[in-house]
Amino acid sequence: MNKGSLIIISGPSGSGKDTVLKRLFIKMPELEFSISSVSRAMREGEVEGEKYNFISREQFEQMINDNALLEYNEYCGNYYGTPKAPVERCIASGGEIILEVDVNGAANVRKNCPDNFSVFIAPPSFEVLRNRLTNRGTETADVIESRLARAKEEMVRAKEYDYVVVNDDLDTAVQELAGIILAERHRVDRNGDILD
Repeated sequence: MNKGSLIIISGPSGSGKDTVLKRLFIKMPELEFSISSVSRAMREGEVEGEKYNFISREQFEQMINDNALLEYNEYCGNYYGTPKAPVERCIASGGEIILEVDVNGAANVRKNCPDNFSVFIAPPSFEVLRNRLTNRGTETADVIESRLARAKEEMVRAKEYDYVVVNDDLDTAVQELAGIILAERHRVDRNGDILD
């Protein structure tokens, strides 16, 4: 059996990583998605088990105490984290699982799960990023400026990643990400059974 892997995906708000991943899962349906656990209430339009599992603060703190998370953080009074068990199960069975996480979470995951490679989804320019956030029409000018300031910090940390995909053209970005995953599947250290 080939060795499984965890694929860490990060990128600033407005880089288009959610759209890239939606297209990638259509192109490569064999990939699994790591569902995060959160201690906040479900928002309108969200579906339990699609991107998040919604649990109580007490349940989340029990997961912390049980060392059942690859990474977690607290934001605006709520916990967000990545459960270990589904990731470890997927890798052990030779599968590939995608984890979408911010740069801080990615750094923690790299420490806790060595069977990984990471891809940073970047916008083609800072101006394009500003336009994308503005054109959404869902946030105030202050929130947009806050997201842009955070994006600058995240872009500096892109050098911590194994690969970068610039999302200038959606089809090209999806193709490039798929190509990275295909190349990783053929690494010698992931194919010991064939060589043995």
